[in-house]
Amino acid sequence: MASRLVRRTAIASGIAVVAGLGLGFAAGKPVTPNDILPARQLPADLCTRLGDVSSLLPKASNGAPPKVVKTGSLAIRCSVKADEGAQTSYSSASLEVTFTPYPGKDGGAGNPPLKPDQTARQAFERRAMKPSPDRSTVKLETRAAAGGQSWTVSLIELHADVIVQVDYTAQPIEQHAAEAAALVIADRAIWESQ
Repeated sequence: MASRLVRRTAIASGIAVVAGLGLGFAAGKPVTPNDILPARQLPADLCTRLGDVSSLLPKASNGAPPKVVKTGSLAIRCSVKADEGAQTSYSSASLEVTFTPYPGKDGGAGNPPLKPDQTARQAFERRAMKPSPDRSTVKLETRAAAGGQSWTVSLIELHADVIVQVDYTAQPIEQHAAEAAALVIADRAIWESQ
């Protein structure tokens, strides 16, 4: 009788140990701020690295090419504009490229922290834009104005922990040419952000 009691007690304590270890592993250790990776710092000369974008803009009547303006430090925006008033012809264009590196974030109760590339992927998937049929890391949206002579292309491209957004507006231009120009700039921007 005593040996049965000892055996049942040993079995019960063994089950309790296994259950306790299982719950301990399932719960895991709490996430601290040190476990969450920060967004990486992008190169300071990112706008210059984009290179010559004058081929996307109409030639100014005074001959001076428009200047690319950089703003921001964590998320960097490079913008350039050729106004209609500065042209000899009825044409204008604007280009804005935004680089956004994503940090990691807390994964929630009982989950490990999300890595920067996971948070960038989440942000990319939440954007309500049409996915590119050719490339899974590109989404775009096009809008026409002036009877199809003016096009605005908004395009986002994902690579690892960075999303590049290109907003390109030009007139006169065809839709296919505007989309191709925005995609070329996005690819160059992704390459230079690495």
